[in-house]
Amino acid sequence: MSEPLFSDSFLARTLRRRSFFRVVGATVATSTLLLAGCNDNTNPDPAPTTASLTLGSGDNGLLNYAYLLEQLEAAFYQKVVDAFPADFTAEDKAAFVDLRDHEVIHREFFRYALGTNAYDSGGTSITFDFSSFALTTRAGVYAAARTLEDTGVAAYNGAAKLIADTTTLRLLAKIASVEARHAAFVRDQVQPGSFAASDVVADSGDAAGLDTAKTPLEVVELIAKFVPATIVATSLPTS
Repeated sequence: MSEPLFSDSFLARTLRRRSFFRVVGATVATSTLLLAGCNDNTNPDPAPTTASLTLGSGDNGLLNYAYLLEQLEAAFYQKVVDAFPADFTAEDKAAFVDLRDHEVIHREFFRYALGTNAYDSGGTSITFDFSSFALTTRAGVYAAARTLEDTGVAAYNGAAKLIADTTTLRLLAKIASVEARHAAFVRDQVQPGSFAASDVVADSGDAAGLDTAKTPLEVVELIAKFVPATIVATSLPTS
């Protein structure tokens, strides 16, 4: 019998621990996942953009959805690292290199885990468009990072209940916790103490005290402006 893709032994072989959150002046420290044998190239040359991309259905579709989000974040942080704003401090630069590395790790994990089920396994990839962001100043970069990290956290929160396989859910929960730490750090740099502000944590109703959750279709609409292709997500689970 073949071994389940996300069994504990599979994870043990493909992931290893590393120190992941070095932020000067912050008190957050934890660890994240590193794909064994992960490609050292953090910014692989993109192939021509396709007119549309289809995420698929079921758990594989949701993994493709997460993969696309991690590609988006990795590309954003790489763009910042390639051309830091003039007013970035040494601490800012170190933090964004770490953030870039984490997102590359997540991206490469999903690429490896999906294999031929990845929406881009045919050799094409997306060249993301970040022209709507002002990336020439520290304030602009952190504001952009906050937008992407908040979207990513809401996306993982909304996708969790849609995952059928519990082992896959456990994996995504681990990655989601890293993304939540990213969001908390970035938000605190934009406005100290805003990591649990009312725009990302509900203050009333049944979800009071919980992070915002968005459905895949809501998130796809939010990220569409960054993706110069039509994202086909209509087959993703909704309940």
